[in-house]
Amino acid sequence: MRSNLIYGALTHVKNRYQLCQLASKATRKLHKPNTRLQETMNEVLYRFRSENPMAPVARAAESESVRKQERRAA
Repeated sequence: MRSNLIYGALTHVKNRYQLCQLASKATRKLHKPNTRLQETMNEVLYRFRSENPMAPVARAAESESVRKQERRAA
């Protein structure tokens, strides 16, 4: 049931609005043309339940700032 997936995903994302935004972006990126949109959304929520969706964003921003610092130093 999708409500169980939503409550499971809220363990990593505390804000429900932010969860909706992240889930919609991830659903758009992961959706395959010949599959149901509901299946893709359930898969995204299942992934959010098992992994922290906020962790990769922090790493990407951190690595980008390191790259800018390296360019300035060179």
